[in-house]
Amino acid sequence: MSKFYITNAIPYVNAAPHVGHALEFVQSDTVARYHRLKGDDVLLLCGGDENALKNVQAAEKEGVPIQKFVDQNSVLFQKLAERLNVKFDVFQKGSAEQHHKSSQRLWELCEKAGDIYKKDYRGLYCVGCEQFYERGELNEKGECFEHPGIKLEEVTEENYFFKLSEYEEQIRDLIENDKLKIIPETRKNEVLGFLKQGLKDISISRSNERTKNWGVPVPNDSGQRMYVWFDALNIYQSGVGFGLNDKQYQKWWPADIHVIGKGIIKFHAIYWPAFLFSAGLALPKSLFVHGYFTVDGQKMSKTIGNVVDPFVLIEKYGTDVLRYYFLHEISSTGDGDFSETRLKEVYNADLANGLGNLVARVAKLCERENFEAPQTYKVWCADVDKALLEYKFNEALQAIWLLIAEADQKVNTEKPWILSGEKLSKVLKDLVKRVQEVAYNLRPFLPETSEKILKQFSGKIKSAEPLFPRLV
Repeated sequence: MSKFYITNAIPYVNAAPHVGHALEFVQSDTVARYHRLKGDDVLLLCGGDENALKNVQAAEKEGVPIQKFVDQNSVLFQKLAERLNVKFDVFQKGSAEQHHKSSQRLWELCEKAGDIYKKDYRGLYCVGCEQFYERGELNEKGECFEHPGIKLEEVTEENYFFKLSEYEEQIRDLIENDKLKIIPETRKNEVLGFLKQGLKDISISRSNERTKNWGVPVPNDSGQRMYVWFDALNIYQSGVGFGLNDKQYQKWWPADIHVIGKGIIKFHAIYWPAFLFSAGLALPKSLFVHGYFTVDGQKMSKTIGNVVDPFVLIEKYGTDVLRYYFLHEISSTGDGDFSETRLKEVYNADLANGLGNLVARVAKLCERENFEAPQTYKVWCADVDKALLEYKFNEALQAIWLLIAEADQKVNTEKPWILSGEKLSKVLKDLVKRVQEVAYNLRPFLPETSEKILKQFSGKIKSAEPLFPRLV
């Protein structure tokens, strides 16, 4: 077995999860399921980014102790994963003692390499991004592009800095030559654009005063806590034993792929490799970068009031319906729009009238003839396989729905309800084989539905409750 280590981006836990988190959870889980089905030894990791200033501020606003606040919200993300049928093998909390020890070990290695120094600093800080910005990196209103409308905080304090500028050439070579492969190519070009502007050293700590003594303590300096990106990125390592369990770490590291959103590509493609270069550690092999959601054509915003609760959608439509919408309707590497109206249209057209109708038609014919499935047909569709290797989930599902359309056409053409004897048996055997093939290829995408179909189409085949009752 080959090992395959996948990481989900580590969400901030300053609020409950929204539908955008559900999208990434489902994408990373689909990759994990695919590799497990191919026979790989797979580990899928996520966690809680619990040491951010925004968590501290949100906890203060709620009047709740910080630890209690992050614990409550981290549980919500784990519950969302469970409701989406997402199987995280590791959920690494940023406030965990083992993560603190692991991150301090990373700091010590970078410090030993001579890449950490202390100086006075004055800069503009975006709490939303947990990042300092130069004025030239802001919009015409002096705001962060990721969080327009939010005033940046001007900070003056003594911090530790990391010599990011020392690694500019190494990182350029890494990206240009696909030693760290970035998917899609447009995001690779974006990173190369960052590098053309030149890299500057970055702050990697904050004062206890600003953090309210929250976060990972800097080794040998009781007055400083680690800057969120230095410790948050290390969750990918601490969750598999870095600085804690060398045997486990050697088995899984480096990550085969980091699944992330486009807004954090700079941290993953530039900061993270630099930290690892400095520490003398192996680098991840690839980044898969997805886009953002809009909701009914508008950016998701608490101010607008269009933040979508994924728990409500799951309760209303079911897990596999939401998984299908994310994977089929949203381009895997581009921006997409979430619309409940569109979800209902897709449900009726693709799931109720498409997949569900085919399964019901064939099962009814088999039940009438007391037909027994000769075997379970297990084969990967070549087009599905190719699309999944390239993280093109929508194209993989299009290939499966083509199989559904072909099976429907077979029913309409052969008219098995007017056949008998050997001719009927031959047609039913072919149709059962086609349904089993569809279900087999659906396993990474719609695991519950796939299991139901394969169970129904084994042994004596009987009709069952509709997989997807039509919505009115």
